[in-house]
Amino acid sequence: MKIEELLSDALWEQACEQPPPGPGFVERVLAARRRRRARRFAAAAGVTAAAAAVALVAVTAGAPLPHSGKGDERPSSVLHSGAVSARPDQSPPRDLIAAGRSALAAYYTTRTVRQSADLAVGERTYWLLTPGTGRYEKDARWSVVAVAPGLRTAAVLERELPAARIGLLDLATGEVERWIPVSHAVGGLAFSADGRRLVATTYSGNPDIFVKITDAHTGRFTWGPRFGSTPRTGFEVLDVASGRGTWARVAPDRAVQGREDFAFGRAGDLLYGRVVGPRDGMEQFYDVTGRKVAAPGNERRLRWDVSARLSPDGRLAAWGLVAEPHGTSYSSIRDPLTGKEITRVRGAELLAWADDKRLIAWERDPHEERYRPRLVLVTIGSAKVVPLSGYQKRDMDDASGYWQPVFADR
Repeated sequence: MKIEELLSDALWEQACEQPPPGPGFVERVLAARRRRRARRFAAAAGVTAAAAAVALVAVTAGAPLPHSGKGDERPSSVLHSGAVSARPDQSPPRDLIAAGRSALAAYYTTRTVRQSADLAVGERTYWLLTPGTGRYEKDARWSVVAVAPGLRTAAVLERELPAARIGLLDLATGEVERWIPVSHAVGGLAFSADGRRLVATTYSGNPDIFVKITDAHTGRFTWGPRFGSTPRTGFEVLDVASGRGTWARVAPDRAVQGREDFAFGRAGDLLYGRVVGPRDGMEQFYDVTGRKVAAPGNERRLRWDVSARLSPDGRLAAWGLVAEPHGTSYSSIRDPLTGKEITRVRGAELLAWADDKRLIAWERDPHEERYRPRLVLVTIGSAKVVPLSGYQKRDMDDASGYWQPVFADR
C-alpha cells in the first residue's frame, strides 16, 4: 500500500474521534509531497519565505504587494493575515483582493463561441492568484477551476469537457502535482469546507453547450441552455489525499437545465444543486448515494443564487436583494432556522462572509442606469461600504468583459 493511502486511512480512522481538520488540509498533504520530491530547493525556499515576511511588515491594506520573484513555494503571509486588501482602481483586478477570512482566489470571463447556426459553447478563461506574488495571472489551460481553502491548491479540468481526469494544481508553481482519474466524465468541481474532499459533477456531454433562444415578439435571439434538458449524470465524491472516490447516479430531472454543478452542504455530509421551480434560488439536497433528502434545518431556507450562504458561526443567513432606494442596494440577513428577516445590509449580491458581521458583495454604480457592479465590503449595522475593486467595464452586448469572482477561505 502506498504511503498516501496509509495516510488517508489513518486520517479517516482518527476522524471518528476528532473534529474535522480546518481549512488547508489538502495543502498540508500536498506540501508533504513537494518536500519529498524537491528537498534540494528547501534551503532556497526558506530564505525566500523569510525575505517575504520581512518585506510584508511595510504592507498596508490596499497597498501594492511585494513581488517575491520566481521560486516561491510558500504563499506570502498576507494571504493569511485577515486584513483588508482593496484595489478600488482595478477592474478586473491585478493584485490580491481579500477581507477577513475570504480572498478572491481567482476570477474568470466567459465568451460564447458559435459552433453552428443553432449551437454555441460557453468557454471560460481563468486568472488565478499566485501566492508568492499576490497577483492574478492568466492561465488559459483550464475549463473549470475550484480553489481549496488555504489558497495553495486548485482542482482543475482540461479544456475538453467533460474531462476524464482532475488535476491538483500547485498555485505557487503553476504545475499539476497529481492527476486523479475518474470513473465518469467530469464537468464541474467543488471542495468541501475543510478541503479534504472534492465533489466532481459528472456529465455525458459538455454542460456549457448553448442553443439559440429567439424572442417571439422582437425576433432577437440569445444563447442559453436548453430548458428541461441537462447532460448531468451524477457526482463522484473523492478523497483528495488518496484520490479514491465513489460515483452516485442522479436521475435526469426536468427541473435541471444545462450546467448544474453539485456543492457540499455546510456539514459536508450532504450535497446540493440548483433546481428550477416556482421561486428563485431553489435547491435540492442529496446524500452521498445520490438519493434526494430534505435540506438540513439551517440550510433549508438558503438560496442557491446567494453564494455567501451561512455566516461562519452559522447564526445568520445571507439572502437576496430586497430594496434599492435612491440607487443604493440592500440585501436581507435572515434567521436560517425560521427565515425571518433580522436586518438588512448594503449590497446587491452577497458573495462571501469576511467574518460574522462583514460580507463581500457586488454593489452597483448608483450613477449609471445600466448595471455596473464593483466588489465592496459591507458591515451589518452600518451603511458604509468599502470598495474592494473598480466597477465592471462591461459592454452589455459583450459578456466576455464581465469577470466572475471565485472566493476561497484563506
